[in-house]
Amino acid sequence: MCPSVVPTVERSVVRFGRAPRITKHLRRDRRTNLPQPHVNVVTRDFAPSRLEDHYYATLRDDLMYMTYKHENPETRKKPREIRLKFDPDDPYTKNRKNPPVGGSQLGRKPAPLVTPENVLRLETISIHTMVKEAISNKSNILGAIMALRALTGETHKGGGRHAVEGIQIVKGKKSVGGWIRPGVPVGVKVDLKGQSMYDFLGTLVEFVLPRMRDFNGVVLPPQSSSVNSPSAVSGVVSFGLPPSAMGLFPQVEVNLDAYPKSYGMHIHFVTNATGLGAQNRARTLVSGFQIPFLRR
Repeated sequence: MCPSVVPTVERSVVRFGRAPRITKHLRRDRRTNLPQPHVNVVTRDFAPSRLEDHYYATLRDDLMYMTYKHENPETRKKPREIRLKFDPDDPYTKNRKNPPVGGSQLGRKPAPLVTPENVLRLETISIHTMVKEAISNKSNILGAIMALRALTGETHKGGGRHAVEGIQIVKGKKSVGGWIRPGVPVGVKVDLKGQSMYDFLGTLVEFVLPRMRDFNGVVLPPQSSSVNSPSAVSGVVSFGLPPSAMGLFPQVEVNLDAYPKSYGMHIHFVTNATGLGAQNRARTLVSGFQIPFLRR
């Protein structure tokens, strides 16, 4: 009688209720000596954005109706042909800068036809502040960096998103009056997109603007202003906030003593509007997010 054969079971298979064995150790960063995962870890949106849902559910359709103009593309006036200053086929001037004769036509281009694909939308919110004290001492710019990082929560390549640039230091490009020199840090800026853009916008319209006593709305230019100026066809809405407004943000207000001083800021709402009347259409979009405008 042959002996019975008992099947053997490896110990590594029977591991009920326990984590699997580490078969490959994590590599460490040479600079920080911290372990790095084998894959790119990307954080996701942990909560739906109310303002983003408001745009796609209500505001987007309203903007389509308000900015739509019935126009036949075939009967539209063709743009003026502007001749170039140099012959592009000439090998001696092929790579030379070739500006058109007749000046820039940026303020004369009509708005594109309104379609469901190019409805007004908010692309970027850019925030920047200038710190004059940083010209004499570079360490004075640290307070503005910490304040903007607290307001926006943005860091360089934060959350695994390699397109996120985080807080950027603005440096002088040329000498201005002898007090700004090339390469000297003069301010900081940050560009917000996606979820963080709508989060900052929600904080701005719900906590900051209603608590500002001297803020009645973004002042509009007079009606006699030109509609062909570069700012009128840029599709960007800009306004500034005083230093007292920084202490009204909940992220800064909770620990206001941690910052050496309050900093004013300029906020730019960059949209996809182009052509004549682009800034007016951009104001229509921004006003849909409960930002008031005022004409004096």
